[in-house]
Amino acid sequence: MKTKGFWVVVKHGTANYNLPNRRISLETRIFPELSDDQGDQGSSTPRQLQAGVLLAKRYAIQEVIGIGGMGSVYRARDMHFPNVTKLVAVKEMINTAPDPLVRETIVQNFEREANLLATLHHPSIPRIFDYFSLESRSYLVLEFIHGKDMETIINEANGFLPEHQILSWAIELCDVLEYLHSHKPDPIIFRDMKPSNVMINSNGDVMLVDFGIAKVFQSGIKGTMIGTEGYSPPEQYRGEATPAADIYALGATIHHALTRRDPRLEPPFSFAERPMRRINPAVSAELETVVNMALEYAPESRFRSAADMKQALVTVARKTGALVRLAAGPQTGPVGVGGIKPLWSFKCEDEIRGTPSIFQGSLYIGCYDNNLYSLNAADGKFQWKYPADGGIVSRPALFDGNIYVGSEDKRLHVVSARSGKVVWTYYTDGPIRSSPRIAEGHVFIGSDDRHLHAVNLNTGRMVWRFEAADPIRSTPFVQNELVYVGCETGDYYAVDFRGDLKWRFRAKRAVTSSTVGTPQALFFSSVDGTLYALDPRNGWVIWRFRLGKASISTPCLVDDMVFVGAADGFIYAVEIKTSKEVWRFRTEHQVNGSPVVFKDSLYCGSVDGNLYCLEYRTGRLRWKFGTEGPITGTPLVYDDIVYIGSTDHKVYALLA
Repeated sequence: MKTKGFWVVVKHGTANYNLPNRRISLETRIFPELSDDQGDQGSSTPRQLQAGVLLAKRYAIQEVIGIGGMGSVYRARDMHFPNVTKLVAVKEMINTAPDPLVRETIVQNFEREANLLATLHHPSIPRIFDYFSLESRSYLVLEFIHGKDMETIINEANGFLPEHQILSWAIELCDVLEYLHSHKPDPIIFRDMKPSNVMINSNGDVMLVDFGIAKVFQSGIKGTMIGTEGYSPPEQYRGEATPAADIYALGATIHHALTRRDPRLEPPFSFAERPMRRINPAVSAELETVVNMALEYAPESRFRSAADMKQALVTVARKTGALVRLAAGPQTGPVGVGGIKPLWSFKCEDEIRGTPSIFQGSLYIGCYDNNLYSLNAADGKFQWKYPADGGIVSRPALFDGNIYVGSEDKRLHVVSARSGKVVWTYYTDGPIRSSPRIAEGHVFIGSDDRHLHAVNLNTGRMVWRFEAADPIRSTPFVQNELVYVGCETGDYYAVDFRGDLKWRFRAKRAVTSSTVGTPQALFFSSVDGTLYALDPRNGWVIWRFRLGKASISTPCLVDDMVFVGAADGFIYAVEIKTSKEVWRFRTEHQVNGSPVVFKDSLYCGSVDGNLYCLEYRTGRLRWKFGTEGPITGTPLVYDDIVYIGSTDHKVYALLA
C-alpha cells in the first residue's frame, strides 16, 4: 500500500513501513494526482488481484509480493507449463489519471519499460516474458527472483555485513552498469540505484530490478529530477542523468550496506561527514578510498566508467583476499541451467576426449571411434571423416590447408582439410596422445615411445628425435628456437632445434600438462599438485603454487593472471607476479581440461559433465551448460561461439 509521504515496499513477505523513501518519480513528480491512491474508477483503494485469479487465462495469481503507488507486484504461476511449476513476477500498473493525455503518457512510460527490458540480456537483469493490458491496467510478466532485496538483508543482519560479501555484490553491480552504459546504439542510465532495487537471489548473486525510470542517455539533454533522495547525486537534482550518476548512486548503496546508515535520513551529499571506517572499523582503507571516489560531488572527479570502478573493486578484493573467500564454495540452483541451449550438437560414435580446432569455417575434432571429423562450424553439419586405426585424443593442428593429428595407432596423420584425404603419415613406436606443434618448417610431437619427434613439415620424414625418460603426452611448446616438453616421470626438457638438450628440470611426478609461456616465464602443472613457473633460459624455479590435488590441466595466461584446473575440482586464478591466489571456483568433479578466456569470460569443462562460464576477473559463475558425460577436453572459442566435446559422444556449439 501507499500512504501520502511514504513509499511502502513489500518484498517476499517483508514490509518496511517506517522509512520515508522520498522517491521523486514518474508517479509523484510528473503526475502528482497519483500521489494518493484513487482506485479503479474513482474508488478510494485500487483493487488488488486475489489469490487464485487466472490473469489473461494464463497466470495464476498466488500472492502480493510488492506494493507501489501505481499497482502491485504479484507472484504467479505460468499455467502454459502445467507439468512444472514455473513462477513469474507480474508487475501491475493501474491507470487512474482523469486527464486522457496523462493517461496516455503513463501507458507509454510503462510500455517503455517493457520495450527496454526486452532489449537487455544480462545475468543480473530479470528476463521479460510478456506484456499486455486489460482495461485500465497494464501488466509486465518478469522472471521471478527467489531471494531478498539488499535493504532487507541490511536491516535483518545482526551487525555489519562482511566486506567481502559487499565487495562481491558491488563488483556484480558494476558489471551490470557497465553493460547498461555500453548499450548500443545509446547508453542506458538506470537512475535509481539503491539497496531496495538490488535483489540477492538464492545463489547469492545480484539482480537489478525496477527499470521503471531507466532511460536512454542523450548527451546535453536535461529532464525532470527522477531518483531517490539520498542516493541521487547533485546533478540528478538538476535533471542531468549520466553514467556518472549511476556510479554515485552505487557508491551510496555500498556506503549504506557497510555502515547501515540510511542516506535518506541524513542531510544530502553528507557522506564525507560519515567516513565508513569511523562507523565500521572492519572496512578496509582500500575499499573506503574506492567508495569515496564514487561519491565525489563533481561528476568529473568520480570514476570515468563503471568498468573503471569495477577494476578498482577487483584490485581491492585481490589485495584483501576477498576473492578467494567468495568463489570457494559450490554454487547450486538454476544459474544458467535451462536457459543455455546449444546452437547445434553433433553425435559421434564414441567418446570425445580432446579439443577441437577451426579453419576456414570448418571444425575439426578427433574421437575415440578412431575418426577425425570435419563439421560445418556454423550449423554442425557433417562434411567428412577420416579413419585412423586408433582413438584420437590429439588436438588437430592446421597449416597450409592440411590437418596434422596424432592417434593411438602410433601415427601422425596429415590430411587435406578440404577433402579429408591422407597426404602422408609418420610412424612412431608408441601411441600418440600428444598434440602436434608446428614451427619453423617442422612438426614437433611427443609419443608414448618416450621420444619427442621433429618431422619435416613437407616430406613427413624424421629430422631428429629426442629420447625422454618416459612417455611424452604433453604438447610441445616452442619459443626462441627451443622446444619445451614434459614427460610422465616428471622430467621437463628444453631441447634446441638440433635435438640437443639445453637443460632439464625434475618435478616430483608426471608432467602431462602442456606449457604456456612468455619470454620471462614458462607455466605448467604437474601430477605432484603444483603449478610451476620456470625461467625459460635455464629452468630455474621462479615460483611454485600448491594446488589441492594433482593436475594435468594446461594453464591459460591472460593479463596478469594464470588459470589452471586440478583434480580437487577447483579452477584456480593465480597472480603471475606474486604467485598469490586471486580466486578459486569449485566444480563438482575433477578439472582435467584447460580454461580458455574470451573477452571477459573464462570457459572450462569438468568431469562433472558441465561447461562452466565464469567472469575471469572474479571467478563468479555466469552460467553452466550440462552435457551427459564427463568433459576432459578444452573449449574452443571462435567468432563468439564456444565449441566443446564431451564423452557423451557429442560436440556442442554454444553462444559465448
